[in-house]
Amino acid sequence: MPSPQAPRAVVMIRPHHFAPNAQTAADNRFQSLPGAAEAATVAARAHHEVSRAAERLAAAGLRVHLFEDEGRDTPDSVFPNNWFSTHAGGHVALYPMHAPNRRAERRPDVIEMLKAEYRVQDVIDYSGLEPDGLFLEGTGAMVLDHVERVAYAARSKRTSEVLLERFCTHFNFEPVVFDAADETGTPIYHTNVLMCVATRFALVGADCIADPARRAEILTRLGAQGRDVIALSQAQIAEFAGNAIELEGADGPRLALSARALAALDAEQRERISRHAALLPLEIPTIEMAGGSVRCMLAGLHLSPRGAG
Repeated sequence: MPSPQAPRAVVMIRPHHFAPNAQTAADNRFQSLPGAAEAATVAARAHHEVSRAAERLAAAGLRVHLFEDEGRDTPDSVFPNNWFSTHAGGHVALYPMHAPNRRAERRPDVIEMLKAEYRVQDVIDYSGLEPDGLFLEGTGAMVLDHVERVAYAARSKRTSEVLLERFCTHFNFEPVVFDAADETGTPIYHTNVLMCVATRFALVGADCIADPARRAEILTRLGAQGRDVIALSQAQIAEFAGNAIELEGADGPRLALSARALAALDAEQRERISRHAALLPLEIPTIEMAGGSVRCMLAGLHLSPRGAG
């Protein structure tokens, strides 16, 4: 029986003019901006990294829907998990984005593909709340436990608690909101940087959660049904070790993460993860300059394919 947590298919966007986004740099300390002279080289490397990642995922048995972005005004388009999510029962959500230039990432052709290839019952569009200053950047802002129906969310200007409550009502999740910061005290911009919930394990940057009582509560919730809860250090979070996603490959569960993230894990952590999922590292150093990693690149599809029984 497949897990509701681990999708078998993903949407990816291959950028032709990739660049770290100046509009998001203010609150994304994971980001680094290249010099102007590097722009063409950076774009070419990013294109290659996405191509290679898509090939590796397909080789692992994943269905990969790869879309091209030839525009120059959507520097973060490689991170589609922020603008839409999919849910069992045929539900799709579209999200309001904080940075103005990220709003153009929403693509009708992606949604039309979902409707054509999968059983889509409805699309709930929250994006009209952008003029009201309400933002909820998809499965970047929320880490969803599809098994226990919990939506974990770190407070930030990219995560409206009002809209989170609305989402949870519509999609039957319980919101768990907390404050999280890096070692300098700067709030962490997206929850999926510090937490990954898989079927039988979870990765969490517990030290990032400021309040000790809230930290203990979240760790208890994550481990309540027997999940192996693996703590990540602040240093490992900075290397994107929390920005991973469990996928259902042809030979069972895989944990997709970056090669940089894998290198940051110690031997015991790798061994504990490998009890539950095979490690699938992807080389994406250029993409990571934009302040996101593998989890951000993959919009998991929790929909039933058309023609499935």
